Amino acid sequence: MGSLRSLAAGPWIYPVVATSILLDVFLPVLPSGFLVISAATAASAAIGAVGTAPSDVPSLLALLLTAASASLLGDFLAYRLALRGGHRLDRAIARSRRLTLARERLGTALARGGGLLVVLARFAPAGRSVVSLGAGAARRPPEQFLPWSALAAVIWASYSVGLGWLGGRWLGATWFGAGVSTLALLLAGGLAGYLLRRPGPAPAPAS
Repeated sequence: MGSLRSLAAGPWIYPVVATSILLDVFLPVLPSGFLVISAATAASAAIGAVGTAPSDVPSLLALLLTAASASLLGDFLAYRLALRGGHRLDRAIARSRRLTLARERLGTALARGGGLLVVLARFAPAGRSVVSLGAGAARRPPEQFLPWSALAAVIWASYSVGLGWLGGRWLGATWFGAGVSTLALLLAGGLAGYLLRRPGPAPAPAS
């Protein structure tokens, strides 16, 4: 318990979590989800043990707000970068079948108000990167992308903090508890990736 609690102790955990989430839109290998879950696990177990939040563990609400804000900001930066990327980025996307398909599907979904694709992609491995860059490269208007990105950020942050809270209450501030909660986050990501890879409905025949 001490080692996990010491990891999350102190105000430094907020900038570390924010930086990791902000950058993992460009570097999806960063363990941002694990950091959020570990901090929430330590806080939940400490609160459960003493009944109030000790000063050396993060606030769950502050952790949620930090994670959601950093997620939205990272999406926005990637979107703006792709929006200004011009022909060079277009050529790079054209060389990737995955990015090309994602851009086409995203453009169609956003135009039809189906921005739940953005929410699913927030959980899928590297899906956040593909969707944020794809929205910018497809020149989608901000009002079509950013509200869904904000919703995705809040849902992802709430789910991650909630998993940490449950893990801390059920299994204590242990690496095992944080690992089980992280596994649940990875399973959700696998399900989201599966749903994103499913082919969309065939277009209706012209009358």
